[in-house]
Amino acid sequence: MTTTPRAGAEELGDPELSAAQLAEPGAVTVIIPTFNESENVRELLHRLTESVPSRLPCEVVFVDDSTDDTPDVIRGAAQDCPFPVAVLHRDVPTGGLGGAVVEGLKGAGSDWIVVMDADLQHPPALVPELVAAGERAGADLVVASRYIRGGSRAGLAGGYRIAVSRGATWLTKSLFPRRLRGISDPMSGFFAIRRSAVTAEALKPLGYKILLELAVRCRPETVAEVPFVFQDRFAGESKSTAKEGMRFLGHLVALRTASSAARMVAFGLIGLTGFVPNLLGLHVLTAAGMHYLPAEIVANQFGVIWNFLLIEVLLFRDRRMHRHWADRVGRFALLANADLLLRIPLIALFVGLLELAVLPATTLALLTTFVLRFAATEALVYLPRGAGRHRGAGEGDSSRGSRKERTV
Repeated sequence: MTTTPRAGAEELGDPELSAAQLAEPGAVTVIIPTFNESENVRELLHRLTESVPSRLPCEVVFVDDSTDDTPDVIRGAAQDCPFPVAVLHRDVPTGGLGGAVVEGLKGAGSDWIVVMDADLQHPPALVPELVAAGERAGADLVVASRYIRGGSRAGLAGGYRIAVSRGATWLTKSLFPRRLRGISDPMSGFFAIRRSAVTAEALKPLGYKILLELAVRCRPETVAEVPFVFQDRFAGESKSTAKEGMRFLGHLVALRTASSAARMVAFGLIGLTGFVPNLLGLHVLTAAGMHYLPAEIVANQFGVIWNFLLIEVLLFRDRRMHRHWADRVGRFALLANADLLLRIPLIALFVGLLELAVLPATTLALLTTFVLRFAATEALVYLPRGAGRHRGAGEGDSSRGSRKERTV
């Protein structure tokens, strides 16, 4: 399926071009992730029917993780729709709502893909305009933004949610200034993206902020924005919880430390925090009467455990399936304690062969063992070898346990 050449649209010179003039039939797939949205999907399909097909031929794909009757409601409501409706129900909701969107992206057959929520806080009438704006600008990604002129966050309930949204927006733009250039609302869940700009295999979603994942990992070249007014939820309860907030923070760390250099910096910072439990443990043990030498050895293990837990959660979450947790703990502890044994010979070597003073020799030994420990941790504790076999067994394979049903 192809789109009308962009040059032709520009030659017309009409800023009010309809989406139908810019895209050929079947040019957009609307992906809607759902989790217990049975009260909303009938009204959503009704509004899509009213506003989209007359301007832009489309298909709708629901990727459903529900535990209620949402799939049955979709089947019933789809009978009155003039466009194809598909339901992909996932028995295992890998990656949360973001993972659901990725499953939809993999099966999308149109040149343009629009992602939106099912709760009607994203106005369906804006779907054709997102695609039309992308064609006019020659953009790969079009974001519906609450934070440009004409947009509003009116549907956010209460000052707390507004503050959280603004804080999360500031944080993400601060962490990814280049990747998010031109995106005023990286927390938006309402956007259009060209299928050619999506590399689904590179995506590792965690939680519900899939736009951030797409912008950082797929790196669309040109971005456009369309203002929209964030609506009140039609029915049901918000899925924004403290747990989702923690998953979002974990996702930010995973994205920011995707490169080896960034992971090494984070690895060092985590190592520095390990001094706190180490020193506290040493204080408690020596105060209890233990000799300082064995106390040093035992206290070091408190720091090792602390570092291991943070590294597991923040740096190597997506590689934990490659080895059993007990194997990872043992290998990590061995490397951390080997660091102590290696450091003293290195200091002696630097002093004897390089004729360094003790302080610079110690500093150089610390840097050397740090780099070696980071490389060994990546290679020996979180080695990706065998990842395909594990996913084949069902861990990390988000398509397992899913079934797609063409409703209309």
